[in-house]
Amino acid sequence: MAVSLGELAVRFGCELRGDPETLVEHVATLVGADARSLAFLANPRYKPQLATTQAAAVVLDEASAKDCPAASLVCQNPYLTYARIAGVLHPKRQAPPGVHPSALVAATARIDPTAHVGALCVVGERVVVGPRAVIGPQSHLDDDVTLAEDVYLVARVTVCRGVAIGARTVVQPGVVIGGDGFGFAPERGTWIKVPQVGSVRIGADVEIGANTTIDRGAVDDTVIEEGVKLDNLIQIAHNVQVGAHSVIAACTGVSGSTSIGKRCMIGGGVGFGGHLTIVDDVVITGTTMVSHSIMERGVYSSGIPLEKANTWRRMVARFKRLDRLEGRLKKLEGAAGAPHDQEEDDD
Repeated sequence: MAVSLGELAVRFGCELRGDPETLVEHVATLVGADARSLAFLANPRYKPQLATTQAAAVVLDEASAKDCPAASLVCQNPYLTYARIAGVLHPKRQAPPGVHPSALVAATARIDPTAHVGALCVVGERVVVGPRAVIGPQSHLDDDVTLAEDVYLVARVTVCRGVAIGARTVVQPGVVIGGDGFGFAPERGTWIKVPQVGSVRIGADVEIGANTTIDRGAVDDTVIEEGVKLDNLIQIAHNVQVGAHSVIAACTGVSGSTSIGKRCMIGGGVGFGGHLTIVDDVVITGTTMVSHSIMERGVYSSGIPLEKANTWRRMVARFKRLDRLEGRLKKLEGAAGAPHDQEEDDD
């Protein structure tokens, strides 16, 4: 759809520098834009691309606006403003209400007449589907599932028994919500399955990325609070709790009964041990291994940045010699009469 820059400026509180009658139809990068495109500049590393952009308009901040050869929508937070404008230019496809003829729907299910059930879906007993919800093709809703209004299951989503999903939550393809948690009791070298009798509760305005899995609770429910954003390929184990408006990047694994606070930011590939507590407003950088609770807000890291292979091998060799070097240091301190720092050992 085409929208004028003047309308966008008024709607999103931007200062327009350019012709308000100019129309934009789609979004694009600074490099890939054409005369009908809207681009944005938020990261300084892309500023060299601004001088040659062919975009009709660029969303940017005051500091960059003077260097923009195109019309400018000037604002304090270009990325946020761009996201909102992109939602106008590329609105979500509206699925028609009704149930596809190939869907299998239990007689006891209650589906709002404004909801959409796609091709080859299975809807179990006593399922409740709220207004304007969309169940994409080949999705499976087990018994006693509840979807609130405007929930959007994109495609091939599996929602297991008793799961409740809050309003406006978006679930991408391949997600499994409410599968059994990894619970087994040892018995003389074998393993006995522990029944997973809890479920999963997901709040409003959550987004769950493709092929992410959220296990049902062993006894109590696994809980994802409102506004949480989960990337692709994340494993959320049984009885985990993720606090409101936290974001977790791809390939992170959260072990059972871990509690993550509100507004946390978790990088990609992070691994959490089980039964941990992470307080509110914690930032954990990518590939960090979280082996103990974090009780103070801040930024935490443990992954070692990339090095050339030869340098890395030398570093590993030094790591292996640390115990021997510490022993030699203790002997030298003893010979010199200097006290050994016990606090370092405790750390």
